[in-house]
Amino acid sequence: MLKKAEKILFQYFGYKKFRANQEEIISFILDGRNLLGIIPTGSGKSICYQVPALLSPKLTIVISPLISLMKDQVDALKISNIPSAFINSSLSKEEYINIIKQLRRNKLKLLYIAPERLLNAKFVNLLTNLQIGMVAVDEAHCISQWGHDFRKSYLEIPKFIEKLNQDIQITAFTATATPKVKQDIIELLEMTNPKIFVGGFDRKNLFFKVVKNEDPESYLVDYLDLHKKAPGIIYASTRKEVDNLYAYLRLKHFSVGKYHAGLTDKERKDFQDKFITGDIRVMIATNAFGMGIDKSNVRFVIHRNIPKDIESYYQEAGRAGRDGGQAECILMFYPEDIGIQEFFIDMNKDLSTQLKKDKQKKLEKMVVYTEIKSCLREYTLKYFGDRRIKNYCGNCSNCLGLKDVENNTVDSQKVLSCIGRSKENIGIRMVLRLLLGETSDKILRKGLDKISTFGIFKGYNKNLLEEFINYLISEGYIDQTAGSYPVLKLNEKSFDVLNGNIKVLRRKNEVVSFDYYENPIFERLNEVRSEIAKKEGIAPYVLLSDVTLMELADKKPTNRWEMLKIKGIGNQKFENYGQYFLDVLITEVEIEKLKDNKSKEDTTTEKKYMVDIEKVKYLKESLNLDIDTEELAQAISEIFF
Repeated sequence: MLKKAEKILFQYFGYKKFRANQEEIISFILDGRNLLGIIPTGSGKSICYQVPALLSPKLTIVISPLISLMKDQVDALKISNIPSAFINSSLSKEEYINIIKQLRRNKLKLLYIAPERLLNAKFVNLLTNLQIGMVAVDEAHCISQWGHDFRKSYLEIPKFIEKLNQDIQITAFTATATPKVKQDIIELLEMTNPKIFVGGFDRKNLFFKVVKNEDPESYLVDYLDLHKKAPGIIYASTRKEVDNLYAYLRLKHFSVGKYHAGLTDKERKDFQDKFITGDIRVMIATNAFGMGIDKSNVRFVIHRNIPKDIESYYQEAGRAGRDGGQAECILMFYPEDIGIQEFFIDMNKDLSTQLKKDKQKKLEKMVVYTEIKSCLREYTLKYFGDRRIKNYCGNCSNCLGLKDVENNTVDSQKVLSCIGRSKENIGIRMVLRLLLGETSDKILRKGLDKISTFGIFKGYNKNLLEEFINYLISEGYIDQTAGSYPVLKLNEKSFDVLNGNIKVLRRKNEVVSFDYYENPIFERLNEVRSEIAKKEGIAPYVLLSDVTLMELADKKPTNRWEMLKIKGIGNQKFENYGQYFLDVLITEVEIEKLKDNKSKEDTTTEKKYMVDIEKVKYLKESLNLDIDTEELAQAISEIFF
């Protein structure tokens, strides 16, 4: 059976071999076992139930949380000629009737539905008359109250399966599940003797980073400037924060949209559609946005505020790099943001006292994530019970060591000297004013404008300077007293810096590069992909992923057989769309050949010209001619050539 599965994999999905997780999971499913698969986002979990569905004579029902996810999944199946459909509130009456007809005629292999659809008795009754082989539950963690995305309607799934009164195989999939949530999924779905497959939670293509005390607006502007063409998501805790960031970044002329519960349905849909199609690059959103968003080419996810727990953070950050390409996950931490999450917990009337305590503990573990000096990835994986990494991952901000550092010793000495010369009796705000050269009655009265460090940072960005002082405090170079009016004090470490005994070395901002967006061949292929996707009414990444476009731009196949070696291009996709991309690649290869030939001709001509020059130079010296060598060479060339 596995051989047949591999043929289907290549024919419809364009991959010659299953990934390690997929092969094992599909083998269990083909053996008829119930299965809970916990595998990382981006590892191809949908293929785990789609391939067995194509090998079964019966219908497979996929229960999925959001409309956009269903559409992307079904669009991807349809362009590979796999008979599939979804039923949700976005359908017109005519579309719904057409799908029902297809179901009754056994024309579909996969049917995607939202869990809320299971509350419709008439619809459930229709399904009881069909031959159903498997129910696949996506985002299965939604069934657990201990999870981060509890959906009450998920509790209807076991009742629905019972009503079908058939021998139904249950498969459930999620990317994030603590041991408690894992047990909940098995018990609440009433899975009999399930095979539990935990493929690990690690996403090796994601770079994790914590940013502290940076001015948020300045940091985001600098980051977006650096990655102008890369699609990304910026999460914020509140609607107000989303609106403010959206307005600010629009003023800075960035391609952004916004999404939160305060917008109308039409506004949310318009922004989401533009983000999916690439008409806007960056979505600024609350956590109302994202679950079920299958946009595979999100290159970065930035959290402007701390999320409520590790599960939420890993789920939201995991929306980056679903195509397997390099991506970046940045958490910006400000202590005052903790209060926002504590407020949300306290105000949630649906939570019991015990659940509130549990959520408070989860928030505390999220805060610890921002404080640790050890590997960020290791901390997260341990949280989920996965202990595969030992101390160093090499792909997070904490694991890069001091490979790229700035020597901030001189600037540190200026700050420390200012504190010392002011008699160590001032707070951060006053130090800032003195360093920036700002006067006030208090400064003039105390004569602080006369100290040598007054105005030594004049013209410097105030927010960046404040962030630097906070860095010196956090690293122990400066002490800060407690109380309502904390003041700054020098310590032994301060004097070591002032005396030049130790250096202040600070890691530079790490940069994850997405250079391929600047590749002209990638850009041309991307244009063709967008044109086809618009014509077909699908998202561009559903047609071909960015990773596939990268490989096409790199390897430049010029015929069918070369193109079928590219991951993500199978026979069906090539038949439908392959020639459009081949035309671009063949043209690019021909242009490169012409350039190469011209370059060779130029080199040959240049070499010949150099030889001629040497001969002309010898002739000129022999005859003792008073003429410029190149003018003589030109004259001889015109006469004899």
